[in-house]
This record gives sequence, structure tokens and C-alpha cells, in this order.
Amino acid sequence: MRVWVPIDAAARALGADEVAEAVQREMGVAPVRNGSRGMIWLEPLMEVEIDGVRHGFGPVTPQDVPVILADPKGHPLALGPVEDLPWMKRQTRLTFARVGVIDPLSLEDYKAHGGLEGLKAALAAPEKIVAEVTESGLRGRGGAGFPTGIKWATVARAAADRKYIVCNADEGDSGTFADRMLMEGDPFTLIEGMAIAGIAVGATQGYVYIRSEYPDAIRAMRAAIDIARAAGVLGGSILGSTHGFDMEVRVGAGAYVCGEETSLLNSLEGKRGIVRAKPPIPALEGFLGKPTVVNNVLSLATVPWIMANGAAAYAAHGIGRSRGTMPLQIAGNVKHGGLFEVAFGLSLGEIVDEIGGGTASGRPVKAVQVGGPLGAYFPRALFDTPFGYEEFAGKEGLVGHAGIVIFDDTADMLAMARFAMEFCAIESCGKCTPCRIGSTRGVETIDRIAGGDLEAIPILTDLCNTMKWGSLCALGGFAPYPVMSALTHFPDDFTGRPSTGTGVRVEAAE
Repeated sequence: MRVWVPIDAAARALGADEVAEAVQREMGVAPVRNGSRGMIWLEPLMEVEIDGVRHGFGPVTPQDVPVILADPKGHPLALGPVEDLPWMKRQTRLTFARVGVIDPLSLEDYKAHGGLEGLKAALAAPEKIVAEVTESGLRGRGGAGFPTGIKWATVARAAADRKYIVCNADEGDSGTFADRMLMEGDPFTLIEGMAIAGIAVGATQGYVYIRSEYPDAIRAMRAAIDIARAAGVLGGSILGSTHGFDMEVRVGAGAYVCGEETSLLNSLEGKRGIVRAKPPIPALEGFLGKPTVVNNVLSLATVPWIMANGAAAYAAHGIGRSRGTMPLQIAGNVKHGGLFEVAFGLSLGEIVDEIGGGTASGRPVKAVQVGGPLGAYFPRALFDTPFGYEEFAGKEGLVGHAGIVIFDDTADMLAMARFAMEFCAIESCGKCTPCRIGSTRGVETIDRIAGGDLEAIPILTDLCNTMKWGSLCALGGFAPYPVMSALTHFPDDFTGRPSTGTGVRVEAAE
């Protein structure tokens, strides 16, 4: 009997380690510690092989383990074959195809499930990599949505004695966890993607910049890099070829602004994490002044699938200019929170009501914030919006890293708007005036509105416009999105009407 218990940080927080210990006591051997399947409400999700099929049980406690192992088919926590669960069957898992399936640190398990096929295809025709990535339509998954192939082509054409690949794993948006889940559940796919990027542009060194709040991901990546290097996947001769590429993990201190690529590069160089003015762009003068590819974890981890299956197969998914799939991270006040990878194009309503199952509280959904703490709040009136970059931009919203945070009708949207401004004020690197001063004045202005000074609303609107167009980077530039969307779609929460919810009503500043 084979048993799997997740080693994912979310599952561990919910008691997976204790469940794994109970399995070892009962069986005498340790279970396979796989990644999470993404159904967080079922964690710890234990899987047991029955007649060659993996069946799920969850959420499991250590006390449940002996009974499940004695009679797995008849236990009340039995969910049936994991792949047949509605949450799994509706997904299109490309980037996350192996997460939850394999032992994250078994290179043999990785190869048995299609790993390294993309790297082999890249080594067979390195001159075609950039074109293949470009034709796939893959765009940056970290927030900006910039076409990955164009960035790679720029670095490939740049003349330099040294080039770099930098993976932005500084996942700081509220309600996001896809980067962490992938690094903990399938780290070799990120290593493979970075190696392919190196071959494509002529880089021989890479760095994975991970925030210090992700200790499990840091351990997994470091262990996987050591294993890959020992197996010849990394080093001076990738899989015995003439191409060399190596990489290492660098740990950031957790500054939100270091999710912005130039701040990240400054931090990586040992400097203060503040934004650099552009031009020059990092693709021409990045890490240590050399041409640098800076991509998000998901962007790089998707490349092996594209190289193994072809650009056309990836581009066949999605809508408009949003091609392929996006791992949605559903969180907040939601019945079924977790990771759900699907092609672009589902409506926001389908994501919230059908996949997420509505609110955990059972109350009506009031607002959904998409794109992290700087994303816009969408009311139910906009739930018909298809999930895509241009489609959301057309409604003054952001796809960002695809974090989706759900609020019920008790949420006070003025308090949410204030939080956005306060977050920006705290996390600002301080380099540009619109962000540094504008966010502080924004908090003060919202406090005036909370105290009944409605004449401050036009001031807030004007301030948001200045921040949006005058800030040096997206931190100050996007902070107005949650503020203005809250003001536009939920005006009653700003106009002095007593709050009917349980959200904190901010008092006017003295």
C-alpha cells in the first residue's frame, strides 16, 4: 500500500506532519511527501493507492490514520479517486501538472512524469527556443503581463560577456501562493525552465530570489538544485551538452517593493531595495549592469511544457492576447479556497460562485479583489468579466499574479481603501514623491472622509490620479486601483451612511 501526505507549507500548517508521523507508526515506512493538490479546505489530504488508483481522504487527523489504513474504502472521509474530484477534473493543469502527484525531490519521479523533455527539446534546437516561447503567447505571470518571448529576444540580441537569469520568487501579494506551492511541490520544473532560458539567451548563471517568509520553499529549492547539479542537469555541461548553466537561491528580507524587478536587482546586488529609473531596462543593463532576464516563477516553470509540447499546443488555450493557462489562487472569505489552474476566459462569476463555492460565511459576496493588495475591487455587477489581461484592464482592473480575495457583505470598503493606501505608505521604497508622500496624504484624506468630510472625496480622486500617472513603479501607480474601485462601486461606504457591516470604521484624524 502506497500513501502520500503533502509536505506543502499550507498542509503542514494544518497538521500534515503529524499525519505523516501517524502513517509511519502504522506502516513502519514513511509516506511519500508530495506537494498539495491545491484543495486547501481538504488539507491534510492523505492519498492511498487502491487497485492502482490514488484515493483521497481529508481533512485527516492523526487519529483517523489507523482506521483509514485498516479499511480505506469504507471510511467516512473517503473522497474517491483524487483525479475524479470535480475540483481536479475541471482544471487544465499544465504548469502544475506534477504538483501533488510526485515526490518533489525525486528526480526519477520527475522524469517519469515528463520532466526534462522540454530541456532535451531545447538542447536539440537552441536557436528555436525564443521563437517558440514568443509564438506560445506566454506573458509574465508576476503582474505586468509583458510578453516573455520579447524579453528573451532582447537579452539574446544584447552583446555582453556575461548574462543572467533571475527568477522573481518574491511572492508578496495578499491571497497569492502559487509560486510557493510550485517551488515546494515541483522545484525541478523551475530549474528546468531557468536552464532553458539560459540556453536561449546565452546566460550561464541564474538566481532564484525568494522572500525569507518562505522557509519551506527555500529548503526545497536548495535541495533540488543540489540534486540537479549532481545529476548533470546543472553545471558546465547540461545533460552532457556544450551548454552550461548553474544557479543558486538568494533570500530577500521581505520588502514588498522588491517584487518590482529593479528593486529586486538592487537587493540581489546587496544594495537597498529601491526602484531604478528606466531606461535602461534590465534586459540590457540588469544584474551587475549586464543583460538580465527577470521572470516570475510561473513564467519560467511553464516554459518546459511549451518546449515539450509546442507553442501551438499552449496557444490553443485562452482568449484574445491572454494565451495558455493561469493558476488562480482563490482566498479570503470563500468556501473552497486553493489553487485552480485553468485556461484564461472563465468569467469572474464562474470562478467565485462555481469554483470557489461562494463565501465561507454563507453571506452574499460583496466584492472580489483580483491582483493582490493593489488590485481593483470588483462588485457583482462586473462578475461577467472574462478572466484575461485586456478584459480586466478594460474594467480598470488587474489580473496581476491572479490572487483572488473574496469579501462578503460585512466588508467596509472605506476601511479596505484605507488599508490599500496605508499598505502603500508602509511598503514604499521612498524614491519617488507621488508614492512616498501621496500614499501618506491618501490615508489622511480617507480619514477625513470617514469623519464625514465629503468635500475630501474630490481631493482623494485627484490624489489617486497623480499617483497613478506620476509614480516611478507599479507600487504607487497601482495603489489607486483598490481605492478608486471601492469609491466608484461602493459609494455608500464613503458618503457618511453608517456602516452596516462588521468592518472597522476608521475615525477621523485628530
